[in-house]
Amino acid sequence: MLKTTALFLVTALAEIIGCFLPYLWLRKSGSPWLLLPAVLSLSLFVWLLTLHPAASGRIYAAYGGVYVATALVWLRVVDGEKLSILDWVGAGIALFGMAIIVLGWRSGV
Repeated sequence: MLKTTALFLVTALAEIIGCFLPYLWLRKSGSPWLLLPAVLSLSLFVWLLTLHPAASGRIYAAYGGVYVATALVWLRVVDGEKLSILDWVGAGIALFGMAIIVLGWRSGV
């Protein structure tokens, strides 16, 4: 479970970075050169999703929980926004859902 969660975390960071860089270019007058690492990051994201030993729909569903939690940490660390108690509760629920899905594909239930 820990290995799967860590892999999802790296996957989420690759996706967020791959989307954040074009955002900087389009909305914050960033350099168009930001698109090159964005493409590389999104390519890494797609490749990382292929490393899981489950059907793609289960991977995407479980990954969603980690993505939600990672995006909220990004909101705090990169965007400097304070998280509310409801943000934390929502992240916990999303991670709990991810854990249930991963346990299901591992146990074959």
